[in-house]
Amino acid sequence: MMNFEVKADPELWEKIGVDVTRLSKMREVLTDLYKKAFLSQKNRPEGMRYFDEVISNIHTGRIREILQAKEEGRPVVGTFCVFVPEEIIVGLEGVCIGLCGGSQGTIPDAEKVLPKNICPLVKSAYGFRIGRVCPYFQVLDVLYGETTCDAKKKNYELYAEELPTYVMEIPQMKRKVDEELWLKEVKAFKEHMEGVAKRSLTEEALHEGIKIINRKRKALQRLNELRMTENPPISGKDVLLINQISFYDDPVRFAEKVEALCEELEERVKRGEGVSERGAVRVMIAGTPMALPNWKVPNIVENSGGIIVYEESCIGSRYFNNLIPEESKDLESMLLNLTRRYMKINCACFTPNEERIQDILSAYERSKAEGIIYYSLAFCHTYNIEAYKVKRACEERGIPFLFIETDYSPEDVGQLQTRIEAFLEQIRERRS
Repeated sequence: MMNFEVKADPELWEKIGVDVTRLSKMREVLTDLYKKAFLSQKNRPEGMRYFDEVISNIHTGRIREILQAKEEGRPVVGTFCVFVPEEIIVGLEGVCIGLCGGSQGTIPDAEKVLPKNICPLVKSAYGFRIGRVCPYFQVLDVLYGETTCDAKKKNYELYAEELPTYVMEIPQMKRKVDEELWLKEVKAFKEHMEGVAKRSLTEEALHEGIKIINRKRKALQRLNELRMTENPPISGKDVLLINQISFYDDPVRFAEKVEALCEELEERVKRGEGVSERGAVRVMIAGTPMALPNWKVPNIVENSGGIIVYEESCIGSRYFNNLIPEESKDLESMLLNLTRRYMKINCACFTPNEERIQDILSAYERSKAEGIIYYSLAFCHTYNIEAYKVKRACEERGIPFLFIETDYSPEDVGQLQTRIEAFLEQIRERRS
């Protein structure tokens, strides 16, 4: 797509209250960044064209689709976390949009209100809202938060001054009493969503919502298996991009496009056709999510002779691992199964959290990775502290481990490149 650009529609943006001048400038920056990060790759799968088009229409075509949904009486729901039950939103014919921010450009806006020494993801997202440079914020009917992070939790109080906001209580442990509390929260969320949607969630509707989101997760699981093959047929950057897009694209269409891409990748695997040089160092990334357009570390890894074969993050395996059983069709059983599925997500917010350590070690073995890069955003205390336990587990097993703490600024790219190149070289030396 030599003529690729992130499209503009000033008339649409003005209609929904976007700062047209600022978004126009950000669109130009994103266009340039995307060309360099993605369209410069060699031997990309043909099926990636759809996802390029999604990015091209990120501020235009998809926004028009969402406005059409609003006209049809469908609620538009913003979320910040994989714990918000997407199946219930979709069952009520809602449009579910992930709002996490991955841009440095809006952080100065947020720092007029928020402390400087908190998570850049929280600041970036809030900056998008108060700077009026995110069309998705401008079309929301309701924002759903959760209590996985202290910075986000307090930030929801500020969002509530501008937007209808509802916060789910996510237990921080996984005992029987926590399951009971979680189930009550899921039921309360369902009731609140029914009020927003102005309709009841029937058994048939929830079952359909479960099937739709299960299909999306299955497609992503299939893609994840293909990237772990001996000669990966797709880059880690492209898989990350697809995972990022999964949070705001239409789920039915998205699943169809991922399935079609997987068919192409399966043919590539049969032919032994990969996207990286033979002998590329196989890297697993674990840690905090990389929200769009945060591609800094994957860019460095794959431009330095590595190939990312697994991501243990919320924009990665924690989002698509585990499905909800489709056999049960009564409301109570489906809500319980849904609750139990979400309880299997091993976020760093939980204590104790040995399941996450085991998840990382198991994924490392399955993906045949040769080293782990543990990526943490600055001031993300849960993931920063848990890095110690992950590092210790890796040292006990002789797994090469690199801890990276960074933000969205480009200022540390040179330093990160030096560290990552040294890490990859260390792994190459281990081979001999």
